[in-house]
Amino acid sequence: MSVTSYARANPGRIGVLVGLTVLAGVVVVWQDSGLARLLTLGYLERSLRAATPIALVAIGGLIAEKSGVFNIGVEGFMIFGAVNGLAAAYLVSGNGEVTQLHLWIGLVVAVVISAVLTTLFAILMIRYEADQIVAGLAVWFIGLGFGPFTAILIWDSRNSGTVGRIGNIDLPLLSEIPVLGPVFFDASPFILLTIIVAVAAWVFLYRTRYGYWLQAAGENPEALDTAGIDVNRVRYAAVIFSGTMAGLAGAVLTLGVTGNFIGSGMTVVDGRGWIGIVAYLFGNYNPIGAFLAALLFGAMDMLQIQFQTIGVPLPSSLVDLFPYVVVIVVLTFYGSTRMPSRVGEPYESEK
Repeated sequence: MSVTSYARANPGRIGVLVGLTVLAGVVVVWQDSGLARLLTLGYLERSLRAATPIALVAIGGLIAEKSGVFNIGVEGFMIFGAVNGLAAAYLVSGNGEVTQLHLWIGLVVAVVISAVLTTLFAILMIRYEADQIVAGLAVWFIGLGFGPFTAILIWDSRNSGTVGRIGNIDLPLLSEIPVLGPVFFDASPFILLTIIVAVAAWVFLYRTRYGYWLQAAGENPEALDTAGIDVNRVRYAAVIFSGTMAGLAGAVLTLGVTGNFIGSGMTVVDGRGWIGIVAYLFGNYNPIGAFLAALLFGAMDMLQIQFQTIGVPLPSSLVDLFPYVVVIVVLTFYGSTRMPSRVGEPYESEK
């Protein structure tokens, strides 16, 4: 497809891209800050770090939806992962100094607990055919209560103390590559992990027979059943993967980005699970597209710090709205994404 044909077929996408580019240009020119001062390697590294939890939850969510199950509970599973990871690291340390080993143990514990919880969630939706929207919202509400409750039990407060973050990993030789080295190979390990997950998910979906089975479960489960593949088994695997990825995303948020848990309001997760859903819609159910959309949201989230760094006097309350403005713009102009045709429909084999 030529560039002209693509533009004619996707006016909304082109409009969003042009609008955001013009907006960024106006801000830069208006403030006379200079593009080079705004788009620094430090800003790119912070944007990637902020994008990691969004991208992880987005990739998990799109895998579930590709199989025909809408896991709207990813925001709740992120809260579970966020508080469980931090709490496990703190408890394993004996309420003392939390080391890097303790933080990694907390991450593993959070992932395991999320896998167990998601298995129960998958049984509820697939075996007992619970309404997927209601069940997902229930997980979110339970998470909103569970997070602060756990924090109060451990820290006597809805908010935890600062436990610390998993440190950067320096890969010898690779970290010395100009420009790319400091950003990807002497940085948070979750940046590289997220890129690997995005690429692996793309290969799985579009280059393996298991990926084709998963797509068939969401598009034409009868055909998959006729071929002798258990549709519900495929959906179980996809839903468990999505919830586990959401738990990992929550743990990455507290153990790799913030270093603490906030239990007030929307909790420290603060809608990143919902933004993850928007990210894979924006990415048209493509893991690479979802990662790039998450990077866009991460860049908007980090604008406040970047503006402060280069001395742009925009009110923080205004800049904090940018990620949500982007979400609204995306939802408004990017409504042409085609969902899997059988998403949300339970399936019973006729065998």
